[in-house]
Amino acid sequence: MSWLDVIGLVIYLGAMTVIGFWAARRVKSMEDFVMPRRFGKVFMITFSFGTGTHADDAVSVSSKTFTNGLSGIWYQWLWLFCTPFYWVIAPVMRRFRAITTADVFEARYSRSVANLYTLVGIVYLIVDLGVMLKGSGAIITASTGGLLSANTAIALMTVVFVTYGIAGGLSAAIITDFIQGILTVVFSFLLLPFVLAAVGGLVGIHQKIADPHMFSLVAPTEIGLFYIVMIALNGLIGIVTQPYILSNCAAGRTEMDGRVGFMGGNMIKRFCTIAWCLTGLAAVVYFSGREMMPDQVWGTLAREFLPRIMPGLLGIFLAALLASVQSSADAVMIASAGLFTENLYKKALRDRSQDHYLRVARVASLAVVVGAVLFAWWIPGVIKGLEIFWKIGGMMGIAFWLGLFWRRTTPAGAWAATLTALGAWWLSTQSFFISGLSRLPFAEAWRLVIEKSAGPEFYLPWQMVFYLAAGLLAGVLVSLLTKPVAPEKLENFYALTRTQVTPGEEVTAPCTLPKGAVVPPSDNLFPRTNLEIQTPSRTSVIGFLFAWAFVAGIILLFYLIAQGP
Repeated sequence: MSWLDVIGLVIYLGAMTVIGFWAARRVKSMEDFVMPRRFGKVFMITFSFGTGTHADDAVSVSSKTFTNGLSGIWYQWLWLFCTPFYWVIAPVMRRFRAITTADVFEARYSRSVANLYTLVGIVYLIVDLGVMLKGSGAIITASTGGLLSANTAIALMTVVFVTYGIAGGLSAAIITDFIQGILTVVFSFLLLPFVLAAVGGLVGIHQKIADPHMFSLVAPTEIGLFYIVMIALNGLIGIVTQPYILSNCAAGRTEMDGRVGFMGGNMIKRFCTIAWCLTGLAAVVYFSGREMMPDQVWGTLAREFLPRIMPGLLGIFLAALLASVQSSADAVMIASAGLFTENLYKKALRDRSQDHYLRVARVASLAVVVGAVLFAWWIPGVIKGLEIFWKIGGMMGIAFWLGLFWRRTTPAGAWAATLTALGAWWLSTQSFFISGLSRLPFAEAWRLVIEKSAGPEFYLPWQMVFYLAAGLLAGVLVSLLTKPVAPEKLENFYALTRTQVTPGEEVTAPCTLPKGAVVPPSDNLFPRTNLEIQTPSRTSVIGFLFAWAFVAGIILLFYLIAQGP
């Protein structure tokens, strides 16, 4: 690294810290720290993009593309088919008028279900943050040629985002994400033109890679159509229970701010994913004949190309890398602090000052980060950590969707759905279970078990079918056998989902309607049943169809690029 690289990094890190402390001036309460509802569309777009996009995304996609070909794009495009649903999810999440997602579970079910979600959510966030740190550490180590070890890099990043995140809360995260979102786009596309030029462009890639499966979006070896469908379904079920998604939808001033921000930010990410994938494919040619760890492909390319293109460019790359991590890590950290403080600590110790609760939230933030750092040191690689992250959200998501669409779902049913899904996941990882599966007469035809370097595994999409089906069945059966939720509690919950947010409304407690709010009558598609599915508005339908057109268009664009000249 040159002195210009170091100067650029120091300026970036200093600027983010200053912004965090500047934002801290407005933090007077837990709502200011966890859910300040005052940002417009531009900030919400960059916040959603920054929160959902980080260095391990580029690492996982380029790594999987390096080993499997273009089908590796589905390691981030798994949420591509969820994108249209963001348009209709965002206003519902905003209408809950909650500070944390656990508030939603308490409003629909009970305190016990909220506590369950809080514990699962904190573990989920620790895994998420640990994967981010693991991926970014691998890039920094590779791009600096080992000058900074992965552990040192993780420690450096952690100190910065913890400092400004603890000071300024979610406001600091959203403001810094405006800058960091721009840097993340730079990070995503900076390497691609140089690596393509070095291997002769797409023509050179097609000439030098003989295996046609490397150019298939659906690879027969592992990432086939069934794989793509199941990870997309699991992603949609679990997206709402990612604890920071509530802030992506609800930190805006209006419902439209949340809609545009949540969907628009993720659309930008879909384009960045193409750049990560093509860079990984070009690396197959560039590193031909050299032994290369897949997780270090992205960082090694940066180290070999950027310094000789322009002094200081590696520093810009590393600053953008740090930005991509910190823009997600700060939101994750704050969401976990909110869950612990609002839904565990505050319920146990009431009537304390706002300053007291803010201090507790800041300590909780630090504790979660320590857990994430330990997880990052423990997991063997980014891909393995990412697969664990996918599964946890889907398991708690079963209870969320059942509660939203089926009035008969009970707290006991929510517990049963979650714990059964978790138990089914654990069972599916045990050697005796996998061995039994492999002896079934249809095991080979259905491809239930696949061979990995560490030994046989339950094929990931079948594993998802197993724990999702087990959780859903348990949730329905136990709900039918237990006492229904009180009608007045249900009416309050569903009234929230129907009542639009008005600018400047004041909410005195989470998941309550503001004084004087007029609840519109129910327009249920299935009246006189326990199903609760409202007729969508014209705005919802138009935006939903537009998003599906975008999904089709970006897949077509990538397909045409993949075919080459």
